Amino acid sequence: MSASTTRMSSYWKKLEADSVAVVPENTIEQLERRITSLRAEVRGAVSAGDRPQAGMLWAQLRAAEAAWDQAVEALSPLLPGRTAATSLVPLREQVHSTLTLLAVPATLKLIAQVYNACFAGELNSAKLTSLRRDEERSFRTAPGRPYYLCAGLAADRLTPVRALLAISTWPLERRIIGPLGSRVDFLTAAVNVAMHLDRRPWLDPAAARLLGLFAQGIPGATEAHGTASPDAVIRAARAELAHHEPVDRAHREAAADRARAQLDEPGQLFGQPKLT
Repeated sequence: MSASTTRMSSYWKKLEADSVAVVPENTIEQLERRITSLRAEVRGAVSAGDRPQAGMLWAQLRAAEAAWDQAVEALSPLLPGRTAATSLVPLREQVHSTLTLLAVPATLKLIAQVYNACFAGELNSAKLTSLRRDEERSFRTAPGRPYYLCAGLAADRLTPVRALLAISTWPLERRIIGPLGSRVDFLTAAVNVAMHLDRRPWLDPAAARLLGLFAQGIPGATEAHGTASPDAVIRAARAELAHHEPVDRAHREAAADRARAQLDEPGQLFGQPKLT
């Protein structure tokens, strides 16, 4: 058994022992400092190419964030208006981080799946249902934020696509969904998620499930026995993208030109109202 394997084995035994104990002596402030420190250590280990160390630190980070959630839950009776699911990161920032990783408009369900698999946290898609309306209300009332979570727009009618979120700072062409747009965005998201996961020392169950979901929708992305690897997903998705992208780009550019001519700034972000 190698030294790194021995080190990993001993760490996991310690982690399992620690995870069953409640840690009342850890204040929320201490946990927050610990989480900040661990994030920096994970980045350092990944940059140095120390995969075993990065893996151990990543597990410690997830354990620390879980402990933070438990600490907040324990305090929730003392903090009116604060729920047990409170996160270190505000909801809109969680969504922004996820969309930045994907680099394409995404459904609420996919945003939650990607956040839960790719970031050390938990996001429930049910919390996102009113987010776009809240963002539009904020933009129309006092547009001063660096970014807004806006709508993906249907290329034909320039109306908002149901339950599809985008980032206001993206080019209009990226936020428009034409005949091939959903497929191109799915493939683009698959490439970006696979590249993100490929930098990890290993895939935990949530990450493996997410990668498998993408692979199932891309011909040639699964390997022997139906397994999926980041490399296989990237290769297969890029091969199909090369076929679809030129036509999709033309659709997006034409629709974006119409949107600029027909819609004001709020309309370009949130779409024109649907006819009833």
